[in-house]
Amino acid sequence: MSAESDPTPGYAESGVYDTFGQVTVTEPDYPDPGGYVEPAVGLGLLGGEIATAVADGRREDRPVLIVGGHCAVLPGVIGGLQQVHGADARVGLVWFDAHGDFNTPRTSISGMLGGMPVAVAAGLALPEWREGAGMEAPVPTDRIILVDVRNLDPGERRLIEATDATIAAAAPGRDGVDLGKAVDELADRCDLIYLHVDSDVLDHRFVPNHPTAEPRGPSLGQVTDAIGRVMETGKVAAFGLVAVWAHGEGGTTTMESAVKVLASALEAWTRSGFS
Repeated sequence: MSAESDPTPGYAESGVYDTFGQVTVTEPDYPDPGGYVEPAVGLGLLGGEIATAVADGRREDRPVLIVGGHCAVLPGVIGGLQQVHGADARVGLVWFDAHGDFNTPRTSISGMLGGMPVAVAAGLALPEWREGAGMEAPVPTDRIILVDVRNLDPGERRLIEATDATIAAAAPGRDGVDLGKAVDELADRCDLIYLHVDSDVLDHRFVPNHPTAEPRGPSLGQVTDAIGRVMETGKVAAFGLVAVWAHGEGGTTTMESAVKVLASALEAWTRSGFS
């Protein structure tokens, strides 16, 4: 394994990458726009760099692992997949997060752009962000599964319900449709899947220093089992584990949780045989 500017060095120190064989970790630099740009445009510029890195990996027929950063990476990851596989490639999204990140400027209470990347990727808002990140085509909402989203703004919930996106449960007995059934149906109509995990999908006791940690969440075992179920499709081309806060009070617990999630996911990914 080689690591260049690894944004989460705790993973390398844990040896978790050894599960996955040869791994190169890079952290894209924010391009100099030469002056002030609107925040959404800036996210598009950074997304373009992420797209280039993702595309480089896929051109080598390698599955792409995204670590570090936060949920705003989404349009860049999809953009990179489209660069290699084409704008008409049927890319699906499985989104593990305590939040839907399905807001638009019209539905958001806070106005925070970090709560909008799924809506952006779906073509529902801020085209300057999506296009800057290299996305030639939005992801149709019938190819989006939101897993264990349990804190939604009222307008955001109404928007999700007005689309064909699916809210699925991370484990039996939790809110949402059966994940296994939803994932099987998604795999049947997709060529590739991007599996995205924000660490705050876990119950707050596993990520105590996460700034948007939520109670009443699934356990580590429930999340790793659910991730494994998605990996079983054999269609996960890119996997992201983001928003891991390793520093400050509670950081050790959060990092231990993230290492366990990543190790389990990489083992399941390897078993799936995807390349």
